[in-house]
Amino acid sequence: MSTPIDFNDRMLSLGLARVAEQAAIASAEWIGRGDEKAADQAAVNAMREQLNLLDIKGVVVIGEGERDEAPMLYIGEEVGNGDGPGVDIALDPLEGTTLTAKDMPNALTVIAMGPRGSMLHAPDTYMDKLAIGPGYPEGIVTMDMPPATRVSALATAKGCAPSDITVCILERPRHEAMIEEVRSTGASIRLITDGDVAGVMHCAEPDVTGIDMYMGQGGAPEGVLAAAALKCMGGQMQGRLVFRNDDERARAAKAGITDLDKVYTRDEMVTADVIFAATGVTSGSILPGIKREPGAITTETLLMRSKTGSVRRMNYRNPTKG
Repeated sequence: MSTPIDFNDRMLSLGLARVAEQAAIASAEWIGRGDEKAADQAAVNAMREQLNLLDIKGVVVIGEGERDEAPMLYIGEEVGNGDGPGVDIALDPLEGTTLTAKDMPNALTVIAMGPRGSMLHAPDTYMDKLAIGPGYPEGIVTMDMPPATRVSALATAKGCAPSDITVCILERPRHEAMIEEVRSTGASIRLITDGDVAGVMHCAEPDVTGIDMYMGQGGAPEGVLAAAALKCMGGQMQGRLVFRNDDERARAAKAGITDLDKVYTRDEMVTADVIFAATGVTSGSILPGIKREPGAITTETLLMRSKTGSVRRMNYRNPTKG
């Protein structure tokens, strides 16, 4: 019986950056062209091709959907060349397909990798999310607090007035009451139309993004990706799955989830050290978008390792043919 190969995050990190880069480059030709599906498919194809070049025995635990819904990079799909360690992979080949199609800010390609069994197998349902940046005591804000209480608690911890707090919220009808309550405290709100992985990541760099807290319901798979990012960048996150019907509860059961009301912390969603890579497709507050010039295309990738806390920004100028 062969000895399991250890997860060497340092050796695999540059390969993961290339996966994100190539997915971004593939989706670049669809920026502003109004075709979300084509943009997403281009990113999926490129990401899968690059993953299969890596020395890993990978399993997609957060992907494009169930096997019968997604022809590639579906949940449970095996990727890699089979020669390396067993790893869990969470990915969103194009986080912000609508943002890409409309040439709006903050579209990213996103992927995280950790040892096998390290990531929550989140079903394709909603998740109620709450996130803040690093430097605060654990539990300073919680899922059980009303939105206004979260704002006042964070303001007290930060030593400022609630009016100095900015909260990022996904602009959806389901959040109207939350938005009204947050604004009643005097806090500002940054509304985003899509891309809540980036929304959560904003909290980790408040001096850069101006955002102190993220709250609201978005996709559960994106919640795990966001937790992986915060594990590398620092910050707190909590998430609770939201079920709208029996079909979604059945999805949770299939994923092995028995406590449907559990509040997951960041380190329960991602239990071991991970690598995280994101490449900008359209320019945003985290990463610049893809730049084209005659004969070349340039990307910028954020590559992070939770083991060391390292955050690397990589500028890649790729010559183009023709």
